[in-house]
Order: sequence, then C-alpha cells, then structure tokens
Amino acid sequence: MISPTALAPSLAEFLPRQRWFGAKDRTIELVRVCSTEVLSGEGSWPTLLRVDAEVSLAGTDDARYQVLLGLRPTGVDVEFLSGHEGAVLGEFDTAQGQALVYDALLDSELALALLACIAPEYPAERVRPLGAEQSNTSLVYDDAMILKVFRRLTEGHNPEVEVIETLAKVGFTSVPEPLAAWRKDDMDLAFLQRFLAGATDGWHIALTSLRELFAEYTIGASPPPGDALGAGAAMPFEATDPAEARGDFAGEAERIGEVTAEMHQAMARGFGTQKVTGADWAEPMEEQLEKVLGSGAGAPGDAALLDGARRIISRLRDIADPGPAIRVHGDYHLAQVLRTDAGWYVLDFEGEPARPLAERTRPSSPLKDVTGMLRSLSYAPAVALSYQEDDLSDLGRAWEARNREAFMTGYLRKAVEAEPILPTDPAVRSAVLAAFELDKALYEVAYERANRPDWAHIPLGAVQRLTSEAARAI
Repeated sequence: MISPTALAPSLAEFLPRQRWFGAKDRTIELVRVCSTEVLSGEGSWPTLLRVDAEVSLAGTDDARYQVLLGLRPTGVDVEFLSGHEGAVLGEFDTAQGQALVYDALLDSELALALLACIAPEYPAERVRPLGAEQSNTSLVYDDAMILKVFRRLTEGHNPEVEVIETLAKVGFTSVPEPLAAWRKDDMDLAFLQRFLAGATDGWHIALTSLRELFAEYTIGASPPPGDALGAGAAMPFEATDPAEARGDFAGEAERIGEVTAEMHQAMARGFGTQKVTGADWAEPMEEQLEKVLGSGAGAPGDAALLDGARRIISRLRDIADPGPAIRVHGDYHLAQVLRTDAGWYVLDFEGEPARPLAERTRPSSPLKDVTGMLRSLSYAPAVALSYQEDDLSDLGRAWEARNREAFMTGYLRKAVEAEPILPTDPAVRSAVLAAFELDKALYEVAYERANRPDWAHIPLGAVQRLTSEAARAI
C-alpha cells in the first residue's frame, strides 16, 4: 500500500498538528511504523488504512498511536478537507496510483466503512464527528450510537472500556449502554456505545444556573425610572437567595450526588475493595504538597498555608481505617456527567490521559471523585463571575455552598446504603474528605500556575479555606 519508510517521516510532521496528540510540548525524535492494515477499499478508492506507530519523544517514554488514514486519488476535489489542512499527511505513490493521504475520520464515507468493519451488526446511514474531545476522536452515527476511537494505545484494557463494561455487568445503568469493542493484539482500539441524543453536560447547566442567578440580581438592583436616588447615589443591593432564583441547580446537584454514590457502589461490586491505611494515601499527597507549596516552590504567601496543609494530611496519615479503596472515575467533574430526560449519566472513565495507566487504574478512596465534583462546583461560579462587571462574589459563594451541600446530601444518602464504601465515623469521613479536597486543589494550583496564572487564586482560595477550617477544628 504505502511503504512504512515513506510514512514515518510524514507522521512525525503530522502528529504534532493533531489536537489528540498528547505530547505537543515534546520533540519527536523518531517515528517507527509498527504495522499497517487495509480495513476497507483495498484496490479501490477511497481506501481506509490503519497505522500503528511507535513515537519516541525527547525526555519521556515512547508512546504508541493509532492513526486511521484515508486515501483518494490526487487531483480530485475533497471538500471535507477544506479548513482541515493540518489533517493532510501528503501525497504518496501507491499501487493504484498517486494518492492524497489524510485523517480518515474526517471522511464520512470512510467513517461509515470503519463502523461496518468494527460492528457490522449496527449499520448506520449518517455520521458526524463530535468536536469536543481532545485525546480521542468520537463519531456519532445516526444520532443513536457513538464510537470513541482511541488514539494513544496502551497494552491491555483501556480504562474506559474496562470500567463501562464492568459497570454495565453489575447493573449500573447510568452509563451509556456498551455495544461493541474493537480489540487487536490485546489492545482496545475503539468502543461503541449508545449515544445520548439531546443530553447536556452538568457544566453547561451549572453555568446557565449561575447566569440566571446573576441576571436576577442585576435586574433587582437596577435604579428606578428617572434615577430617583440621584446621580452617583449608592444602590441598596440585596443579595438574591440562590434557592429562590430561576434555574436553581441544587436539585440537580443532589441527584448527581446520588448517581455518584451508586457508581461507587457498583465499582466496589465489580472490581472489589482493598483495605488501606491513611498513610497509604497521605504519602503521595505530602509529595505533591512539597512540590506545589514547599521548598521555595510556591509564590509569596504560600508558606502561611503550608503548615495548615501539612496538618490536614497528617490527620489522614494517623487514620488506621480511612475506608476501603475502590476503583474510581479519577477525573470526575461537571463536564463528565450528562443530563437527559431519563436522568444523569456518567462519561469518560479513562482518567487523566497524561498520567501513567497504572496510576489511573489504582484503587483509591471514593472521596477522590467526590472532591473532584466539589472542586468543579467551585470553579463554575469562578468562571461565571469572570464575565460579570459587578462584584457578585458573595452570590457566587452562596451558590457554591448551596450546591456543595446538595451534592453531599445526595451522595451520603446513597453511600450508606448496602455495603459501606465510606468510614462510618463522621469525623474520620470529614478528615479524609478534607485531605482529598486539599490534594485536588493543590493539583489545580500547579496546573493554573503553568497554564493560566491569573486563575491560580481560585484553587489557592480553596487551600486557604481548608487550612482555616482545619485550624478551627483543633
């Protein structure tokens, strides 16, 4: 078809241009084409080609990528590539003649051919790409099925496939129904599920709730006709109660909490539990704390937080039984849950793609996911406030407090049912929760300093709150 030696240098230029390529900050030293396979159209146009490539990167381990390529004769107008010039690999000589080679998943004809290859029992007539993803590529067929094509490959089960198939087997219905998995050589290449048409993710619903809350506050604070108070007079602002505002999110937050607890109970049934001590979880937290705030790594003022943060983690270290370790979602936030007419569904169980597979699949406390959602409920008002001219921070904090409480109410109501997945002692539970929330906030501090320095105050505020609460508890 195409010589691997001809493909390799072009792939080295092609890969960094793709948004799903996970090492844009690294230099590609070498690309080795491990295998090529014609999936559809052998000896004809268009042709669908699967390439398995090993990429050597400067300063890090090698990575293995799956590239699906389309081939069409050169000189033929290809409209679907308009505006996607970066998805073109180049022109190559083949047995059929000279071919234009490009990312096949932009080609609807080849995307339909891929589905027929993977799951012939699920035919479709239409296909469209889902543009939101970064590390993988998803295709929606007939608005009824979604195929996630994994770009970076790992030996063994992809966590997304492993977790969703296991959850479905143990009766957890708040995940999109798994339909088919595409595997080769002990690797998951793609995963087909039911598509939740018309669904909206929790992040957008939360932001809508905040916008409506702020709008009602602004309307209520408008001066009367004719500026009866006089030019320059101070307005008598009265805070709107988030519970009374149109679009109150608390009911949804409570239900997300319930679904989260049901997910954790299903994880415990499907993957089992492990007995751990607080020290098992405290050690990596201490390492991260020192990297972010200690040893001169932090910004001025961080030293004042360091002792309080150490106390929070020390409390966790001293707990003999912090509850069982279970398989968790690992990257849980409002954008990972979808609202449909039938209720809430949970998505994307791959964990943080930049982390090693062993770390992403390691059992942890279910409170790791809980604190991920709590931090998301903190980020939502921070983002919404960034679009406001008035200082509505008190209102944003009121929204956060109301929805944190609602989420925890729903979660704890369900989490104590059946087999316990949390410490039964409320004081122990609070100590473990505080430590995991601190750890998540520290992760966010490091991320924001590296990527959005102006936003670092958001997670630093959470660190300040947690250390202050810990000091009051002494």
